[in-house]
Amino acid sequence: MQLHLYDTWHRAIRPFTPLQAGVVGLYCCGPTVYDYAHIGNLRTYLFEDTLRRALVFNGYAVRHVVNITDVGHLVSDGDDGEDKMETGSRRAGGASAWDIAQRFTEAFQRDLAMLNALPPTLWCRATEHIAEQIDYVAELERKGYVYRTTDGMYFDTARLDDYGHLARLDLAGLQAGSRVEMGEKRQATDFALWKFSPAGQQRQMEWDSPWGRGFPGWHIECSAMSAKHLGPWFDIHCGGEDHIPVHHSNEIAQSMGCHGTRAANFWMHGYFLQLDEAKMSKSSGDFLRLQTLLDRGYDPLAYRYLNLTSHYRRQMNFSWTALDGASQALDKLRRLYASWPDGGAADADFVEAFAAEINQDLNTPRALALVWGLVKSERDDADKKATLGHCDQALGLGLDGWRPAVADVPREVSEMLRARETARAARRWREADVLRDAILAMGYAVEDGQDGATLKPVG
Repeated sequence: MQLHLYDTWHRAIRPFTPLQAGVVGLYCCGPTVYDYAHIGNLRTYLFEDTLRRALVFNGYAVRHVVNITDVGHLVSDGDDGEDKMETGSRRAGGASAWDIAQRFTEAFQRDLAMLNALPPTLWCRATEHIAEQIDYVAELERKGYVYRTTDGMYFDTARLDDYGHLARLDLAGLQAGSRVEMGEKRQATDFALWKFSPAGQQRQMEWDSPWGRGFPGWHIECSAMSAKHLGPWFDIHCGGEDHIPVHHSNEIAQSMGCHGTRAANFWMHGYFLQLDEAKMSKSSGDFLRLQTLLDRGYDPLAYRYLNLTSHYRRQMNFSWTALDGASQALDKLRRLYASWPDGGAADADFVEAFAAEINQDLNTPRALALVWGLVKSERDDADKKATLGHCDQALGLGLDGWRPAVADVPREVSEMLRARETARAARRWREADVLRDAILAMGYAVEDGQDGATLKPVG
């Protein structure tokens, strides 16, 4: 069954075929590690994890590369202001930029693990690829795409006829109405490849280069690292929708100048999370971390479930009411799954229907609707479990690893409860009643609910 994905470059859903049979190269723009990720950031990484799972579900091997931006991302996309890592260091009261990068990289990786996101094949840090970035800029300079200003080396976007195609930028309008202080830039869209360290100052992160001591621009790291680890022409490049007009447009410009390609065959973007009609952002103060959800008693996978209810190319409004609903739905699904017996066989017709939705540009809302249709169906419970377990490889809800949280329940009581659930499912009511009484004699009352049976200590 053919996988179809939306490509921002073509502004269309296209059939996906890997450039190399059976293997997919996937590059995802990672975090700038000067602070914690907020749940809006994490929505993008959940979309990318769903994409990777869909590729694996379709039988592909995936080489998944995620960068860590630990230098070069200035507070302004207009190439002015301070490096975010230096800002984070100052805010932390003396911790070095290197320490800040390590702290927030580890925090980000913990968040992904709690959301059951598959770890990438490779994490690559910008600071560990300075030589590759210098070489890339040097090649662009050799080919005539670079000019020098007093504060750095800049890419000349006028050299490319189709600069900004990804975002369908109105270049003439940008030039005429630019509110950006252009300084020595020739065009408003030109961007820094290498920035010089300010005279008389010593940055925490700076390196020697053919042009002078300084540090790389934000965009060059992704071009250099994706080319090194996936080649100059690979399958899929992902990021958030905010990357389309600047970061990814500039990556493509760099790749066109250096290699004559747009870097990736597919460019895919996850859309924003919103709070009460406002974009989720750190600067606005609407900054909810995954830890915030944990502190309020939510399972991280309830947030994953919530994201599956909305298509990745639609902005999603976050509310506590919506998260409550996702939490309840996930809990019900988990309890039913845990109550069903093992030993069944996956339903091929259902798996095909489920794959058809996943393969239609990751239509997870429709895939979840099919899951609940399966749950309510008259199929054998063991077959339901095998089918849902197979499909969960794409959803990533971790159903196989979940167990009801019943403290200190003896193993024989848990086994009797499972046997009772099996008897009830087979309509062997008398046997189920005998088991209920036996469990009660062991000191536990059985409470039957919509989501299955639970145990409660007596007395």
